[in-house]
Amino acid sequence: MPAHFLGTPATAPGPLGPDMLKSFNLIRCDPLEFLFANWRKFGDVVQFPLPRPPTYLVNSPTGVRQVLVNNAKNYSKATIQYRALSLVTGSGLLTANTDLWRERRPIIQPAFHQEAMDNLIAVSRQAADRMAAELDSNGAGVVTDVDQFMLNAALEVVGEFLFGSDLSADAHLITEATLQALEVVIKRARVPLSPPRKIPTPGNRVLKRSLDTLDSAVASIVESRTVAQPLGVTAPGVNLVDLLLAASANEQIDLEGIRDEVVTFIIAGHETVASALSWSVALLATHPQVQERVAAEVRAARGETLDSKLVQLPFTQAVFSETLRLYPPAWLITRKALGPDCIDGHDIPTGALVITSPALLHRHPEIWSDPDSFNPERFLVAFPRESFIPFGAGLRQCIGKDFAYVEGVIMLASLCERLKFEYPARGILPASDPLVTIRPVGGVKLLTSRRV
Repeated sequence: MPAHFLGTPATAPGPLGPDMLKSFNLIRCDPLEFLFANWRKFGDVVQFPLPRPPTYLVNSPTGVRQVLVNNAKNYSKATIQYRALSLVTGSGLLTANTDLWRERRPIIQPAFHQEAMDNLIAVSRQAADRMAAELDSNGAGVVTDVDQFMLNAALEVVGEFLFGSDLSADAHLITEATLQALEVVIKRARVPLSPPRKIPTPGNRVLKRSLDTLDSAVASIVESRTVAQPLGVTAPGVNLVDLLLAASANEQIDLEGIRDEVVTFIIAGHETVASALSWSVALLATHPQVQERVAAEVRAARGETLDSKLVQLPFTQAVFSETLRLYPPAWLITRKALGPDCIDGHDIPTGALVITSPALLHRHPEIWSDPDSFNPERFLVAFPRESFIPFGAGLRQCIGKDFAYVEGVIMLASLCERLKFEYPARGILPASDPLVTIRPVGGVKLLTSRRV
């Protein structure tokens, strides 16, 4: 190991400058594979030859937990990745630094209480039933991009459950604006310098159009809830927008803050779950016996009263968990070191960028047996919970974790109860594209047929 990387003390093994130059296209086109390659070559703590900031990949269970849980106070979200994402979300709960996050989370938390989660079951079933009916109406032998249907259905759930609004009429516009905005964000995060937003580059024009669409949707949502719910008045089971409006009446949040939180949950609440569901049916289509077992479990539970603990659907929940292990939507977590630290014997200097990735941790062979295989059975027995972090870990763990599980499992169960998913030819999974979430390249094109 060299003593220095471009003037920065080398405290962990890693690639040299020429290696980084050779990997430039891989870094730009498939950064997840770049991380995988360097982790396999150099181990659980890797230092990249970047002087400002010193940059580390951490992928040991103890190291990841130290960054996200045990010494989380030493690490902030003031990184290029979250700054780029904030171009879309503003200072919403996902990107907010600690002080603002502490102010906002108590306002938002009641939207995800237990009573609300139980109500989510009905909303998710309705969205899945409408999606299944639409897919069934296409007729047998028609290849359909199920991914687009998942995006629309997941947005429908977010609109009804979190916003008290019907977004179905504008679902395609909103999902398209979301994906286009996130694509621009990713491109900006992958290069050291990007043109200011006021310069009308092609990317900036796409970003502006996408933000205009999202802002228009937010304005419509807020206006509809202002009419439906008197300002400052909340009631049991009130939704996220009503909570934000009540907080605004108490001067706890301004209109810009409301906009940022609603956009945050449009993106984090639908695109992530839709990605997980798309990968779930893609995996089930390549594992027909697993798909049949899900359908049988759902049929056996028919007529039972489901609650958000999902105990009646353990295998369906295991399928969803295994999908999240293999294709965690939020595959990249970055932090800035506010002070020095030592991880697995390697010194981490103040100001360092620390990269962790659930996608890597979930395929660590010392933690998971046969880590690249699809095996839902592993979640029916004891599994390494501390190393299963599809929603992050620690205080900044995603507030919507239970929301995503309930929606994902109920929608998957409802779809498999009514439909069978198959590839039109010998099925292979789509390639993955690590954007803000891990997206299936070209969608998930499947044959769907009515289950009898």
